[in-house]
Amino acid sequence: MNEQGFNILISKLRSANTIFSHLVKTLSLVWRASRYWTVAWMVLLLVQGLIPAASISLTPRAINALVSVTGSGISMANVQKIVIPVGLMAGIMLVGEVLNSVAEWIRTAQSELVNDYVTGLIQKQSVAVDYGFYEYSEYNDQLNRAREGASGRSLSLLENTGRLLQNTVTLFAMAAILAPYGFGLPITLVVSAFPAFYVLTYFNKTQYQWSQRTTTDRRWLMYYDYLLTNNATAAEVRLFDYADYFQSSYHNLRRRLRHEQFHLLKLQTLGRFAATLIALIISGGALAWIGHQVLLGILTLGDLALFFQAFSQGQSIIKDLLSNLGQIYRNSLFLGNLFEFLQIQPKIVEPLNPVPVPSTPKKGISFRQVTFRYPGTEEPVLDNFNLTLPAGKIIAVVGDNGAGKSTLIKLLCRFYDPDLGSIELDGIDLRKFSVKAFRRLITVLFQSPIPYYTTAGENIALGDISTASDDTEIQAAAKASGMHDKIKRLPLGYNTMLGKLFPEGTDLSGGQWQRLALARAFFRRAQIIILDEPTSAMDPWAEHDWLERFRSLANGRTAIVITHRFTLAMRADIVHVMRAGQIVESGSHDELLAQDGLYAESWKAQMQADSSATINNTTLLKSENII
Repeated sequence: MNEQGFNILISKLRSANTIFSHLVKTLSLVWRASRYWTVAWMVLLLVQGLIPAASISLTPRAINALVSVTGSGISMANVQKIVIPVGLMAGIMLVGEVLNSVAEWIRTAQSELVNDYVTGLIQKQSVAVDYGFYEYSEYNDQLNRAREGASGRSLSLLENTGRLLQNTVTLFAMAAILAPYGFGLPITLVVSAFPAFYVLTYFNKTQYQWSQRTTTDRRWLMYYDYLLTNNATAAEVRLFDYADYFQSSYHNLRRRLRHEQFHLLKLQTLGRFAATLIALIISGGALAWIGHQVLLGILTLGDLALFFQAFSQGQSIIKDLLSNLGQIYRNSLFLGNLFEFLQIQPKIVEPLNPVPVPSTPKKGISFRQVTFRYPGTEEPVLDNFNLTLPAGKIIAVVGDNGAGKSTLIKLLCRFYDPDLGSIELDGIDLRKFSVKAFRRLITVLFQSPIPYYTTAGENIALGDISTASDDTEIQAAAKASGMHDKIKRLPLGYNTMLGKLFPEGTDLSGGQWQRLALARAFFRRAQIIILDEPTSAMDPWAEHDWLERFRSLANGRTAIVITHRFTLAMRADIVHVMRAGQIVESGSHDELLAQDGLYAESWKAQMQADSSATINNTTLLKSENII
């Protein structure tokens, strides 16, 4: 064997080993999901596998009995000769139909349980993997491949394996029936099905490769569909007349993928036709031989009927058996995506011996010579970065877009760990704390808070699901955020369903959703509050109202505010000005104005802009005799 042939052999062995490994994992998965139904399924397979052979074995007895009484008149003895074998065949057929109904019931039960189990595994792993995975296209491809019919393919692989076992039992029984007529007949059956098996295996692999290659394209289709059908995009799609543009993009991509699929289907159809033609030629030769034996009187009509049934069903069983192998191969390839996804190991993990998290920070948080770059990039966002956030203070971090402010939040929440250096709480590296315990110490209002479509009260209570919600505390959080009065005016008050996704829901404005998220953040009662642009969706009146409450809300807790608004920054105890991944200025609002640096320059520019806007608005109102 030359080197190329040896490499091909090794590749085939590895492929077979992979298929076997995926099959074992799938069977284990199905067993954990539906143990008792699986036992019933296996018993049923064995019984169903013997039924066709039992039916065929009675065929020559029935035919020969019919031939023996032909022309001898109607009598009880003659009727008994015919009725007994025919009755047994009818009984076997009835049992087969009953078992088919039972099998359908078992498969349905298995399907539901396996679907729930696999969905649960994917959901659990989706939460377990690092937050960073969601920021990369490759991960989204992995997730999409894992979710693509994973539960259905698991059950399909099980079903194909079951049919393989059942057909194997039937095939051995058929071979035992045909063996007395010559051992060449079972061999002929197997050989006649090989071309179909090759075609099936080849195109299953081709279809899998095409599916892998077009994963991103199919995610684009989902994205275009989302843009055209989702309420979050409905306004802009109509206003800017995007519908034709996105529909055209969708249909152009669908047209290309459809053309590729049709091309694969055409090749597969031609391959199957060729394989069928070869099988007919081989089986035709076998039939010619058996017909010759009948003409010579060597075999009876009963033998001919038995052979015809056994050979016909045997050939069908061989095709099914090889088809099962092909489907097992195909499903194992796709299920490899599921198992690959489930094997992703997060980098943010619990320490072996976690240090207790301080219930109330005494010193604060320190970034010590932190260098961090996002995975897959070479340019660091933070480089030898140092920053101290004192406990019990309100600290504002201001800066232009891309300065690294959002990265600070991600590091503080331990969505990522620094490449170099450390982030410490009261002098202890965050990596020494339990991840969950440390995150319990934090509450965060992200720049784009999630609108949860549940009741107003439950929306706020989601801030701390570890404790029983108390109406008084929920209302106190709503009052702190300025949402209490609005909620009381809703149709059912705190029991009003929010959002338009479900029936009888009431929608909120962007600023009201943000205030509700603030209430949720305050309800958590965490010692460290992180607010990312907390008033970005509020109008000036709502912002002023909330700013008046801000210091009392943060009293005794460490508040870290990421903002572009100086009206909020000026209320902080300490303001850090961030640019290009470094802190360039620090101090109170008044101290920074006195330094006459970047902060003071930005403050003056913003105040002048606000003053000009105020003058212009006043002039306009006067011209319209409004004031």
